[in-house]
Amino acid sequence: MTRLFAACLVLVGTTIGALAASGKQTAPEGSFEGAPSQYTRFSVAELERGFLALAFGSDLRIGARPLGIRRFDHPIRVRVIAGGTVDRGFVMSRVIQEYAHAVPTLGLSEAWSASDADVELHLIDEKDFQSALQSAFGKKIAQTFVARTDPQCMTSVKSSSDGKIESAVSFIIVDKGDDVFLDCAYHELLHAFGLSNHDAGNPWTTLNQNRMVGYLSVYDRSLLTLLYDPHITPGMTRRQVRAVLAPTIIELGLATPAEGQ
Repeated sequence: MTRLFAACLVLVGTTIGALAASGKQTAPEGSFEGAPSQYTRFSVAELERGFLALAFGSDLRIGARPLGIRRFDHPIRVRVIAGGTVDRGFVMSRVIQEYAHAVPTLGLSEAWSASDADVELHLIDEKDFQSALQSAFGKKIAQTFVARTDPQCMTSVKSSSDGKIESAVSFIIVDKGDDVFLDCAYHELLHAFGLSNHDAGNPWTTLNQNRMVGYLSVYDRSLLTLLYDPHITPGMTRRQVRAVLAPTIIELGLATPAEGQ
């Protein structure tokens, strides 16, 4: 299986201990051959830990240090710019529809023009990846980014100083097989919507660069549902999020009840 390196660039105005996840299921229909199974039931602590690790920070930050949560504060419009030697446009649209259905609070739909789009997804061949980054961000930023992360797909998120995402652009490789494409497609949308970090110590998230998933897991869907819940707003600090995270997880029914409840 190809090892995938993805990354997220943010432009701004611990390893898990005891594991209690349960409800293991095979990969859903439509996954690439050999896709990993997933756990479907998690404790409050497991969801808290993942959210705090992935909703704060990024691989490469340019500009002022972001102090809090970053997410869109309005319905999100995504534009697919299909290219490359393998036609993946239909599948990318299917992935967008899956996110829209799984997390309705995203208000997600496709845009058909650049002026309407909040997120642009560029589908390209591997040979064009570095030149595409240079065209979008300039040679210096692109070279720094590639040198630090050695990515095979990439998302840049631009947000204001108050944490509201203004726009995002992703570059997704189409000619390295179904596994790389699907993993990048699901992975980069998580970044574009505000889960901008990675966590190599988390065995359940797509945003662990040591594993390939290629579908929207129950765990990542839960984290994205939390991010777009009204209790979590752009600009909230880690301390503010900690104060509301556990009650929100319980209210949304995202966690497995503790024994005796």
